[in-house]
Amino acid sequence: MTDVQRIALTPGEPAGIGPDLCVQLAQQDLSFQLIVIANPELLAQRAEQLGLSIQLKTFDGTLPASPHQAGFLTVLPVELAESVQCGQLNAANSRYVLKTITKATKGCMDGLFDAMVTAPVHKGVINDAGFAFSGHTEYIAEISGGQPVMMLTTPGLRVALVTNHLPISEVSQAITHTRLRTVLRVIDQDLRLRFKIDQPRILVCGLNPHAGENGHLGREEIEVIEPVLEGLRKQGLNLQGPLPADTLFTNKYLESADAVLAMYHDQGLPVLKHMGFGHAVNITLGLPIIRTSVDHGTALELAGTGKADRGSLLYAIETALAMIANTPR
Repeated sequence: MTDVQRIALTPGEPAGIGPDLCVQLAQQDLSFQLIVIANPELLAQRAEQLGLSIQLKTFDGTLPASPHQAGFLTVLPVELAESVQCGQLNAANSRYVLKTITKATKGCMDGLFDAMVTAPVHKGVINDAGFAFSGHTEYIAEISGGQPVMMLTTPGLRVALVTNHLPISEVSQAITHTRLRTVLRVIDQDLRLRFKIDQPRILVCGLNPHAGENGHLGREEIEVIEPVLEGLRKQGLNLQGPLPADTLFTNKYLESADAVLAMYHDQGLPVLKHMGFGHAVNITLGLPIIRTSVDHGTALELAGTGKADRGSLLYAIETALAMIANTPR
């Protein structure tokens, strides 16, 4: 690799705002090389709808990485199954979406890309097409290996999850000694490796209201969470908890914390998104590659309108570049 970083960007759901974000981003000079893994005709069509001038170039992986020039867009082509209409989901194109993610992941593993950044997909339409898909995090890990942990971050707050996209009725059973121990080790390791934090301080939420209130409101804290935390503290991890989630997200606790571990998706992420929606990034920890993503959905109603906000995508790219810089080669 050259000193210029090469970032692979997947546009996600073709009928959503992902393609818009790609062609909008291409309008400015960038310090890194941007490679969009997508259908070229889709990108050209979307640029025309947005009234943006763009010249497409086919990616040549044999050439050294060079900084992105405004008005150009380097594309690694992937064929669509059917033409795309803004805002209209089409299950026929689900295989295309998965293929873009696969190419980005394998390219990172092969050293072709330094990191991958993903725009939002529509999980429902992918499942409707017959693919078992619970999210980027799990899909990428199936290809790359590792122990995936979802963490969202916005300036002033990082929130990781023990369980990701699970029905609430399945959460308690999924919080096992092994899973919790693995997740905490991954967070500690990647905060050291990718974020250069020497002794990460991690706050851990309880699962139940008031962290179980000594077993009166649930026993997961007593039987699972507390024993795991105690064991990992003896191994040198700096962990506080389990703490009641309704008071953990206050300055008293957060001012000296490096990350918060929530037990399930809607325990921690509403707080983070309230704090920084549009300026947050989704990071997959525990992988052999660097992957970040935007914090928002496909926004089908905004596709082709020019109203899509690039803020989260820019933050996702900035975060990926910082993680590359921090990671020993």
